[in-house]
Amino acid sequence: MDWYFIFPTISTSFIVISAVLVAIGWGLAIRRRLDAHKKVMIAAAIAAIIFFIIYSSRTVIIGNTSWGGPDSLKPYYITFLIFHIVLATVAAVFGITTLVLGFKSKYAKHRKWGRITSIIWFFTAITGVAVYVLLYLMYPGGHMKPLIHAILGW
Repeated sequence: MDWYFIFPTISTSFIVISAVLVAIGWGLAIRRRLDAHKKVMIAAAIAAIIFFIIYSSRTVIIGNTSWGGPDSLKPYYITFLIFHIVLATVAAVFGITTLVLGFKSKYAKHRKWGRITSIIWFFTAITGVAVYVLLYLMYPGGHMKPLIHAILGW
């Protein structure tokens, strides 16, 4: 496995770990094991942050991957990718809001936001894995120019 595959594989693994931890944390909250819930949800947030650091670093330094599948499927892939990006952005904002509400002990709002945030996060993780499968397993594409090269004019 080369650098082309290693970073996307690692980052996708962290988003899956984050989603699994959110599911475990949700179950702990339902069973009113709130100290364990807090610890697991913080771990889920850390896994999501690690994902973001790896993903954004790879985008800046190595570049992203272009669509490698048939041209006839590209419009569907692009639509799916845009849906995933919007969903991920919403999930991040909701996640931060839910965490802040929990840390500020605003538990009624935290519970309401948490239910919605968790569901959005699960869909984000699922669509993220689907993007990974499409780009790196089913239809491996080519590299695009790293963002840092585009910024510096290299």
